[in-house]
Amino acid sequence: MTSGSPASRIAQLTGLSVREARVAGTQHGYQHLMLTLPGGRRAFAKVAAAAAPASDDMSAAFAAEANSLRWLAEAKAVPVPEVLAVSPGALVIEMIPPGHASAGAAFGFGAGLARLHASGADAFGAPWPGFIASLPLDNTLTPPPGSPPPGPAAQAGPAAQAGPAAQAGSLWPQWYASRRLLPYLRRATDSGALRPEDARLVESVLDRIDELAGPAEPPSRIHGDCWAGNVLWSGDRGWLIDPAAHGGHRETDLAMLALFGAPHLDRILAGYNDTAPLAAGWRARVPLHQLHPLLVHACLFGASYREEVHAAARAALAG
Repeated sequence: MTSGSPASRIAQLTGLSVREARVAGTQHGYQHLMLTLPGGRRAFAKVAAAAAPASDDMSAAFAAEANSLRWLAEAKAVPVPEVLAVSPGALVIEMIPPGHASAGAAFGFGAGLARLHASGADAFGAPWPGFIASLPLDNTLTPPPGSPPPGPAAQAGPAAQAGPAAQAGSLWPQWYASRRLLPYLRRATDSGALRPEDARLVESVLDRIDELAGPAEPPSRIHGDCWAGNVLWSGDRGWLIDPAAHGGHRETDLAMLALFGAPHLDRILAGYNDTAPLAAGWRARVPLHQLHPLLVHACLFGASYREEVHAAARAALAG
């Protein structure tokens, strides 16, 4: 291992002993490395580019992904790669050998995803700063830790009997509007990716969010960026990678899977519904949940996502 080589850099940044490291690509300002550790174990690393130290945002993004993976793993519902090391300049995780999706694996993945969601969260958001791709993700916890149960549900009714997490479900629409839609709507509009008329249409969704959101549900333990590319099929199972995990609405992950065409989506949904049936009207709410990732894509990739944002907003309003 030569001084300044990728393997030596990973060793310096994380303390891991690395036998071999190969650059596999770059994304969001950092390198992807394929690693071989002592004993032949394979690993995958994200590391700050050699020419510059990690920025504060990059370090926070590595920490957020490590926290997300560990939190999802606690549920023991869907497999995720083990975090081997994390530092301000690098994240190293277990390498999962790629395989192929099958109908049976998709059904099992759907059932596992339902169990993951059902394992729950204490609030909407997460106790760490979030990132989605290279953009910050506001994970402010709602309700805040130690706060009393919200609204009338604190006094009476089935929600009160179900406990604080269930009562918190009534807070999701405004949390989603303020933490997941509005920041990216402003960014996309300010950059010119969206026109004023597009912004007004999304603002109409924000104005009606309480009536469009469907029945209140307690915070679920969600992946948060669950598009098809973040499900890795290996060993006849679906593994979750690259999470932006937080307490959220379970329909969000399912809407993300549909957005970019997850394989065997019908079997994923069948496995999910067999395990934890979705609330009535969930299909009509898919566009509402897709608005967030579409706004994120408009921020990242510009006006090419304008029409999709517009269509999703219209569909959400149509209910």
